[in-house]
Amino acid sequence: MTISPETKKNPTRQSPQTHVRLHWRIRLRRDKSLVIMTIPAVVLLVVFNYAPLFGLITAFQYYDPLVGVWHSPWAGLEQFTTLLQDPLFWRALQNTLYLSLVQLILFFPIPIVLALLLNTVLSERLRNLIQSIVYLPHFFSWVLTITVFQQMLGGAGVLNQFLRQHDAGTWDIMTNSHTFALLVTFQAVWKEAGWGIIVFLAALAAIDTHLYESAAVDGAGRWRRMWHITLPGMRGVIVLMLVLRLGNALTVGFEQLLLQRAAVGHNTADVLDTFSFYYGIATNNYSYGAAAGLFKSVISLLLIWGANKLVHAFGEDGLYRR
Repeated sequence: MTISPETKKNPTRQSPQTHVRLHWRIRLRRDKSLVIMTIPAVVLLVVFNYAPLFGLITAFQYYDPLVGVWHSPWAGLEQFTTLLQDPLFWRALQNTLYLSLVQLILFFPIPIVLALLLNTVLSERLRNLIQSIVYLPHFFSWVLTITVFQQMLGGAGVLNQFLRQHDAGTWDIMTNSHTFALLVTFQAVWKEAGWGIIVFLAALAAIDTHLYESAAVDGAGRWRRMWHITLPGMRGVIVLMLVLRLGNALTVGFEQLLLQRAAVGHNTADVLDTFSFYYGIATNNYSYGAAAGLFKSVISLLLIWGANKLVHAFGEDGLYRR
């Protein structure tokens, strides 16, 4: 057996050729503590994430809750055929795509900008205070969030009271269908932008501070350091979050839109999630709602697969490294 020069220099290091793959029973015995710790998480994942997938079978049936899945008659693809011929479904899909595009343009960059701004705050106490303030709305329910906006922007809200006092007319933003997309995006930004910066702050913390010191010695200003060090250091995380965002492009909020549907009308507020609820569950047509939900899931899967393939083509890691 020949010994490589690298092994001669460092006898404790094994070369890839000498690595012996342990039998799975030996590895199981060696890692049994980790396996035991993982079992509850796996059980919860199977029970709450994979077992409910069995319910998708109702999309291919005339599901009757009184007789159950096993005795409900089969419908084949009839639910999907009806779905694709339903103008209400296409309107909901159109509203979903429009809201998703607006949120992608106006919402996605804001956590990145907030993380960059927080990173420039030198005082740790002030930085923690700002983080706590912007995190806080995440813990509010959508009922409370919309109530706050109603009190601020509604017909009897603070804004309209100010306009009336100055004889400038009124503007009820909460019931304006033309600005509804901007309104729900602004609500999402107010509620979730602070929580969304956590991942980007972690990415900033992983950047080597010696790079900033070296760049400062070479005369690089704040903007050059951000452009050449900070943004490249965050690029992988930004791409990953963008891929995940595209995968959830058809999920634009359920409770938020459900609560405001009556104010602006179903033509504006209906999205795929609310469509499944109102035209499936609320009308006892469970199979129709399941078909709409399955359609949304398949399109979301294709979107996240396509986005991941696209970022791989540009040399990024995406969801996994090839």
